[in-house]
Amino acid sequence: MPSERSGGPQPSSAYSLQVTEQNFQELLESSRTAPVLLSFESPSRSPESVQLADAMQTLATEFEGRFLLGRVDIDAVPQIAQAMQIPSVPLVVLVAQGRPMPLLQNAAPLEELRQALTQVLQQLTASGFSGRHQPRSGSGILDEETGEEQLDPRYVPAQEALERGDIDGAVEEYQKLVTANPADSEAAAGLAMATLLQRTAGVDLNEARAAAAANPDDVDAQTLVADLDLLGGHVDDAFDRLVGLVRRTSDKERDAARTHLIGLFGAVGNEDPRVVRARRDLASALF
Repeated sequence: MPSERSGGPQPSSAYSLQVTEQNFQELLESSRTAPVLLSFESPSRSPESVQLADAMQTLATEFEGRFLLGRVDIDAVPQIAQAMQIPSVPLVVLVAQGRPMPLLQNAAPLEELRQALTQVLQQLTASGFSGRHQPRSGSGILDEETGEEQLDPRYVPAQEALERGDIDGAVEEYQKLVTANPADSEAAAGLAMATLLQRTAGVDLNEARAAAAANPDDVDAQTLVADLDLLGGHVDDAFDRLVGLVRRTSDKERDAARTHLIGLFGAVGNEDPRVVRARRDLASALF
């Protein structure tokens, strides 16, 4: 569990932001395409609530867009806590497709929180709600009113398409960027993720897992579950599944599994330590 801090909330990161009156409605709207978690905290009155929010921020980064975290300091924005009828802190509320529901009320070890979130996200994916948020920081461009980093304008059309639920449109927009500049790593990662969403749209998670279990060497069945694992935050499981498939197959099947795995590397990010490890495992499986 993260250590107790005397200060206020941590700065916003790629998949978390500090909630203000100005960005609150936009945050709720973004829950229509992918889950949003609101972590209510009071640095002055409840150190436990800050611990929980810190842990949720760590997991938001780890889950890489499967949910967006909004940290709500009820001392700074009491009107939001009142509007949401928050009885006490700590409290984490899940907002999915605009509908809020209480999720967590106590701080817990990071691994327990990770397991709880994994189960919730798997359930949402199984019900067809499998969107993913794009990173909110990294462009270095700050909004003058909110102080939040803005999305690079090159990626706005693709992001807006995702927010509308237009996955095909997002793929098209990212493809334009990659075609114009093959060295644009962020556009390539966005294209890989949008393509992954396109492949898994409407897939029943339980049926996919059953098919993969019944056909351990079927490339289509195994790659589909790897896609779903990645969307659910099980990055290592997705990679291990496909590395194992490469070991067991040959010729066209092996090449298809290898190519698919490399595509997932692009969706996660080539500098990610999990990708670095899986690349070593893949090399070992091939040679």
